[in-house]
Amino acid sequence: MKTNTVEDLLEQGRDARAASRILARLSSNIKNQALLNIAEALETQQDEVLEANEIDHRSAQSDGLSEAMLDRLLLTGDRLLGTAAEVRGVAALPDPIAETMDMTTMSNGLKIGKKRVPLGVIGSIYESRPHVTIDISALCLKSGNACMLRGGKESLRSNTALAKLVRKAIGDAGVPEDAVQFVDNPDRSLVDAMLGMKDHIDLLIPRGGDGLIRFVAENATMPAVTGGIGVCHTYIDRGAELDMAARIVFNAKTQRPSVCNALDTILVHVNAAPACLPRIVEELTAAGVELHCDHRALSILGPQSTGGGESPGGKILPANEEDWGREFLSMTAAVKIVDSLDDALDHIETYGSGHSEAIITEDYSAAMRFLDEVDAAAVFVNASTRFNDGGQFGLGAEVGISTQKFHARGPMGLKELTSYKWVIMGDGQVRE
Repeated sequence: MKTNTVEDLLEQGRDARAASRILARLSSNIKNQALLNIAEALETQQDEVLEANEIDHRSAQSDGLSEAMLDRLLLTGDRLLGTAAEVRGVAALPDPIAETMDMTTMSNGLKIGKKRVPLGVIGSIYESRPHVTIDISALCLKSGNACMLRGGKESLRSNTALAKLVRKAIGDAGVPEDAVQFVDNPDRSLVDAMLGMKDHIDLLIPRGGDGLIRFVAENATMPAVTGGIGVCHTYIDRGAELDMAARIVFNAKTQRPSVCNALDTILVHVNAAPACLPRIVEELTAAGVELHCDHRALSILGPQSTGGGESPGGKILPANEEDWGREFLSMTAAVKIVDSLDDALDHIETYGSGHSEAIITEDYSAAMRFLDEVDAAAVFVNASTRFNDGGQFGLGAEVGISTQKFHARGPMGLKELTSYKWVIMGDGQVRE
């Protein structure tokens, strides 16, 4: 339905609630068929989606949207095929609903345990990323939840086309189309109204910039899972293997710099810096990365870097205080020399966002300290932070990455969209 007014929005909420009760009872076969229909549609019916996305992308360019946001907005045939593969991956995962856990027989003969159940209706407000429409729809369907989706105005046409595709695909499988609701009106007042729909939405998940995350956290009347702001560090310990360090840092920064798990700050142990820093900087700048280096890094890199040196691709500039704790979302990174693992841990504690942090080391005790002491949703040893992703973690996809600790942390997949209820089975017991 067209979302013209707040009353339309409330009606969508009521429809989603009614659909969620049906969806919670559907068999795994029906839910999986709905997912396979979505995947097939993404593979064979791309024209309408790509045409809508092309209009969105041109309009966003004219409006001056940043390169990072333009990259998140862009859909291509290959990206849709990749999304289809993720949907098929979700279909192949075990159905979490009705799983029983922790069953115990008490001394009085009562059998007591837990049974996994859907949350009900999942709401999501997100910016620029039309693939989120598919990811959240797929995970909600498999976990027995209905969803209400509100994308950003810059991706309105793309999201409308994708939501239409999803609703048709699931309807053909016997799933109520109302299980996927899309708010197709960019009016900001509808966001305010959605945040007040605690009787219709059980959990709200925002995905976007810091401003959106904070706004939802401060104004949502229902529980909200916030996170996704990624200030990600990679620490190169003394004695780190040089080839490994260069390869991991390069991947973490350049493989897709506009996403939340991309590297933002390189921390280098003072003993490792003379050998590894020149090579790492040479490779990054050749790829077009701009580096903001502290004075000790600049002194190692030589006189040509002091004050801002040019390279064939990127620049080397002096760092300032604002560079620490900054999520760049672009081909830019900060570089800092530290005197010890303790200094690296202190820096991460001060400036990290609790998203993704990595250490490159050959020292087992240093690796274990890093894993134990860094407070983040995902902590890596000798691997790129780019792996902090639901698909890479075997979850099929994700509705977002939570940097908080209740009720979910890290990539949120199927089980993170469920709760449980206690089930008690007896044969006539009464309490004395």
